[in-house]
Amino acid sequence: MRPFFCLLAILAVLLHLAAAARGGLAGGWKPIKDINDPHVKEIAEFAVSEYNKKSGTKLEFQSVVKGETQVVAGENYRLVIAVKDNAEAAKYEGVVYEKIWEHTRELLSFDQVKE
Repeated sequence: MRPFFCLLAILAVLLHLAAAARGGLAGGWKPIKDINDPHVKEIAEFAVSEYNKKSGTKLEFQSVVKGETQVVAGENYRLVIAVKDNAEAAKYEGVVYEKIWEHTRELLSFDQVKE
């Protein structure tokens, strides 16, 4: 009976390592492969729009510069977003939490990137 449990423990560790190698475990940030994906753009535009509503600014979305996702009870998106602030170009890092199956999004943070 003891060898059976040892085999199960080894199998569990190997499955855990395989899932981590594929980026399938919750908690870790992984790069977004296609930052031009329409869904990523939609998340970025949502972040800019929500920030404008909360702060009274009029930032204009330009593009997604880079991004990462994190699987939680939903998905976090951490995006660097190029915007125009009047005629000035700027970059902001925004974090958006999304539960796609509930059709909900929440802007968690939106801060200017210091270059």
